[in-house]
Amino acid sequence: MQRSQQRAETPPGHVVVIGGGIAGLAAAHRLVTTGVRVTLLEATDRLGGKLMTGEVAGVQVDLGAESMLARRPEAVALAEAVGLADRLQPPATATASLWTRDALRPMPKGHVMGVPGDPAVLGEVLSPEGLARIAEERDLTPTPVGEDVAVGAYVADRLGREVVDRLVEPLLGGVYAGDAYRISMRAAVPQLFEAVKEGGPLLEAVGRIQERAAARQQAGPVFQGIEGGIGTLPAAVGDAVRAGGGDILTETPVLGLTRTETGWAVRTDARTIAADGIVLATPAWSAGTLLAAESPAASAELSGVEYASMALVTLAFRRTDIEAYSALRGRSGLLVPPVDGHTIKASTFSSNKWQWVADAAPGLFVLRTSVGRYGEEDHLHREDEELVSVSLRDLAAATGLTARPVDSEVTRWIGGLPQYPVGHLTRVARIRDEVAKLPALRVCGAVYDGVGIPACIASAHRAADEITREIIATPTLVRGTGSEAGQ
Repeated sequence: MQRSQQRAETPPGHVVVIGGGIAGLAAAHRLVTTGVRVTLLEATDRLGGKLMTGEVAGVQVDLGAESMLARRPEAVALAEAVGLADRLQPPATATASLWTRDALRPMPKGHVMGVPGDPAVLGEVLSPEGLARIAEERDLTPTPVGEDVAVGAYVADRLGREVVDRLVEPLLGGVYAGDAYRISMRAAVPQLFEAVKEGGPLLEAVGRIQERAAARQQAGPVFQGIEGGIGTLPAAVGDAVRAGGGDILTETPVLGLTRTETGWAVRTDARTIAADGIVLATPAWSAGTLLAAESPAASAELSGVEYASMALVTLAFRRTDIEAYSALRGRSGLLVPPVDGHTIKASTFSSNKWQWVADAAPGLFVLRTSVGRYGEEDHLHREDEELVSVSLRDLAAATGLTARPVDSEVTRWIGGLPQYPVGHLTRVARIRDEVAKLPALRVCGAVYDGVGIPACIASAHRAADEITREIIATPTLVRGTGSEAGQ
């Protein structure tokens, strides 16, 4: 029998995926659909990472991420592939407000992550002084961006701090729970980075981005949710992995990784699993610990990645108790610039934003607030009751709401979001260069290519595809290994 025939009839090895968040699940799904044998190991008792549902007042709601960008294909495609196509649901309303300068103001249109293309739309958000500062940009000397630059620093230099503090900060901070004056433009807003590198005023750069977007004529919703919650996606992917022959083990923390003559030994507290390849889909601190022995350089880089923590406060009110508050009608929620000194950073009016929430509990009005961002960890040490109280206090100031909730749920996400400071992509490149020196091991997740669900899935697919190519191209890696070997 020829060698090519032997390869066709022999399974292309056994890959262990470490981490059961959406990146690890997406990697496992990609691998099983290409015929690779997979074992996924998750340290906790559930799958999904930052995607999680729970109950408030008996209603199932998202307690983590609640939507996914639909203009990128990866997340929607994965949901469709695992049988959730008929449950995809765009927001019922996307009309958000800014709570700034003591009033709810409409979110301006025509911006790129808060950076405006037309100052004329900012009259309700900025002061006359802030608008006058924007008008000065055409007379300013060019601001170099070099290899990277902080979004906030660059925009403040061109358009003034008020644009950053009132617009960029709440939008960008809402995605990364970070500080706009630290966040990398190249990593977080790459289309803006490329546009400003072309030269000219920043306002014109934003205009070029908008013209290119219009030329693409992308149809369909910008975001999608899932009936029952985005937090239902991990279980559906897990079921698909099992249906494809993959094994999923929860409550199975990995204690160590060791290279062997034929691949890898993955040590857990119960056994050692032999693998031909490894996909490491864990947060940076965990990945760094597991790589310390085999790749000290990658481990050191990973240990330098910082994270932000936050809390979500989910509240359920009787709908009859909130009918008098017009500020709650028709809006998907509100964003809060940190410069105004309030505790909450945002609020989502879930019963307005998601039809499935309204349908599931027609007699209730569900909303949630977010508290905390990078450098503001003190709020997370408060008791649940205190976080509920400060959320209600801020909501009352923003909307007039004085009704009391019938139920509440506080969810803390400690180390929830990796930070992308200036130079982050260079760090990621160094990590990947060092990891590539190891046979059949790849990394993926929110650390590397973006914190959004589609970006995490894309990084997982990249890792899975590279592992598959490597173990198929190296037949010695797939000889004599399996999930029972080395036990």
